[in-house]
Amino acid sequence: MGYGDFKLLAVFGAWLGWQMLPLIILLSSLVGAVVGILMIITKKLNKGNPIPFGSYIAAAGWIALVWGQDILNWYLSTL
Repeated sequence: MGYGDFKLLAVFGAWLGWQMLPLIILLSSLVGAVVGILMIITKKLNKGNPIPFGSYIAAAGWIALVWGQDILNWYLSTL
C-alpha cells in the first residue's frame, strides 16, 4: 500500500466513519484477490507484476457505502 492508498482510506473513514474501515480493508482485499486471480487465469497479468490497490479500495468503499451496514449487521448476527 502506498501513501495514496492511506489517503483514500482516510477519505472513506471521514465520509463513512471509522467503523467502516475494517470492512473496507477486508472487502478491498477480497475484491483485489478475485480480480487478480481472474486476470492471471485469463493471462492478462503475470504472477510477478504488481497491480494498483487504489481501485480496489474505491470499489470496496462503494460497496461499504451501499451495503456496508447490512454486511456488518449480518456479520454481527452470526457471532
